[in-house]
Amino acid sequence: MPSFHYVARRTDGKLIDGSITCATRTMAIAQVESLGATPISLRAEAGTEPAAKEASPAPSAQAQGSQEVTRLSFAQQQLFTEQLSHLIGAGLTLDESLAILGQRLQQPRLRSLCQSLHRALVDGSSFSQALRAFPMIFSSLYVNLVSAGEASGALSKILMRLTEHLATLRSLSDKVKQALLYPAVLVFAGIGLIVTFMTVMVPKLTTFFKGTGQALPPATQALIDVNENMIRYWWVAPIAIALGFGAYRAFTQTEDGRMAWDAMMWRFPVFSRITRYRFYVQFAQTLGTLCENGLTMLRALELLEDISGNAFVRARTQSARKAVVDGASLSAALRIEKLFPDLFLDMLAVGEQTGRLPETMHHIAEVYDRELNKQVQVVTTLIPPMVMVGIAGMVGFVVYGIMSAVFGLTQNLRVQMH
Repeated sequence: MPSFHYVARRTDGKLIDGSITCATRTMAIAQVESLGATPISLRAEAGTEPAAKEASPAPSAQAQGSQEVTRLSFAQQQLFTEQLSHLIGAGLTLDESLAILGQRLQQPRLRSLCQSLHRALVDGSSFSQALRAFPMIFSSLYVNLVSAGEASGALSKILMRLTEHLATLRSLSDKVKQALLYPAVLVFAGIGLIVTFMTVMVPKLTTFFKGTGQALPPATQALIDVNENMIRYWWVAPIAIALGFGAYRAFTQTEDGRMAWDAMMWRFPVFSRITRYRFYVQFAQTLGTLCENGLTMLRALELLEDISGNAFVRARTQSARKAVVDGASLSAALRIEKLFPDLFLDMLAVGEQTGRLPETMHHIAEVYDRELNKQVQVVTTLIPPMVMVGIAGMVGFVVYGIMSAVFGLTQNLRVQMH
């Protein structure tokens, strides 16, 4: 029966190594996990060196990898987590899984990331410590979940849950983009159509109408005036846009300005319903995931403060966390802040009373995910007709201005003929 040399990390963070005799690698890994440790490397003792004695790279290797990989897209982060969870779940150690990903992943950034994490692991860092070297990629929430998985000896399960969590967040992001992208495309297409009409067709007709020497109807004269102003003062538009953007940046750079702007966006008609429901789903899903993986309520609330990206919401969640520190229940603390609907808070209170908070939060996430789908459907159904009506109104004004001049000219010609 073959023997394996293993290196593993105990729940207190210390590295342990030893030999174990098992029929297969999978049985050997399971036996190491039964000791309450996370396997880092496992190699057959056929003349190979233990993982703890492998040659270390240059001291700057981890720092170099940290500089090479600064950002990953959301899809790349999900792919990395999913692939790693599959490999570990299939019976490979963390060391072997990262080495395989570092060789086989096609995307250069992901490959470089896996190689950097593998070097840090060989140097003696825990996986969560290695992840902290990439703060622009892995959020505090991600790193803390991994740390909880290492402490509990269930890293593979944590990674699988993280994969599901990231998939949920990506689905939420896609829904919001779906709701906002189509109306935005319609608006820009309508503006482009009007500008083209006014700058290409109207000038030709204007030259013709002026050549007749006839008095123009008010609508036609207004159309000509608009066209001349667009041609003469076109440079005002980019300057106004630049000044508006600069004023927005200056205003939101201040703490009070950012708070006021985010509060307005939180209450903005129609579109704010999508962002609010997205936050409800993300808050419930994330809190449930954190609590079921062993994080305390206060630590979970601290990690949840930044998920919205909204200063107004962040201030309210911080206030709620302080109330929980003072002894209030989470549902009571959130009810004071008036961020969440009554149904959300009532279900949360039931979860606290029954002691089944993680399950309740996941149920709440499902409820509000369905509500988010309804809101997305409402926006994608309601906004396009409104945009089309606006575009039709502007096109109608242009056509009316042209046709009224044509009819006036025709009528004058008939009078002259008689």
